[in-house]
Amino acid sequence: MRILLVSDLHYTLPQLDWVTSVAADYELVVVAGDSLDIASIVEPDAQIAVVLEYLSRMASKTTVVASSGNHDLNARNEQGERVARWLEAASGSGVLVDGGRLSTERELVTVCPWWDGPLTREVVDRQLAEDAALVGDRQWIWVYHAPPSGSPTSWTGQRHYGDDDLVAWISQHSPDIVLTGHVHPSPFMADGAWVDRVGSTLVFNAGRQPGPVPTRITLDTETGIAQWSSYEGVDERALAGV
Repeated sequence: MRILLVSDLHYTLPQLDWVTSVAADYELVVVAGDSLDIASIVEPDAQIAVVLEYLSRMASKTTVVASSGNHDLNARNEQGERVARWLEAASGSGVLVDGGRLSTERELVTVCPWWDGPLTREVVDRQLAEDAALVGDRQWIWVYHAPPSGSPTSWTGQRHYGDDDLVAWISQHSPDIVLTGHVHPSPFMADGAWVDRVGSTLVFNAGRQPGPVPTRITLDTETGIAQWSSYEGVDERALAGV
């Protein structure tokens, strides 16, 4: 499967334009959270309407997964914890969103929400346990906004800013691949990275850059080659050597 990973687009319309323009070149496009921007002068409802339209256009060209990030939370769930309720509308365009799964002959993709409290964390815990029983001998891929703590994919240049619970879940379930974002500078830092191996699990963080073209990772699960592209150039890795 040929996958395009982007994250943290933060309502940057030229970057959304770019992703839409190349979506058909991939079998799967993953937008791993923070499609909205809470610091924008554009009202959240207007941002949501525009991003939903972009996701719909992408989904008309290929399979699209969109998970939530901390900037995307616009409502509260039954437990009173914040969630990206607006993303549910994207499922009407065929986009796979929080709580969903993509099941193919060779892959199982689990789409995890950004959890904002212990009760929603339990929902993610159950989701991973349920999908663990379904994966079989297929490649298991998680979409999860934050990278794991302690990994160079969560390094800001001053400290690690990752997710401790993700570390525990990776240790418990050993997925093949986790696709993340959240920590913008990690791929650019001397002690950071865009790809890392945690146990047997490969973790990717696309990072973020300004301008009309986002940082992005292209991953080919058949050839075992991944590329990170930014304004600094292209870094290519053979996954077996990570």
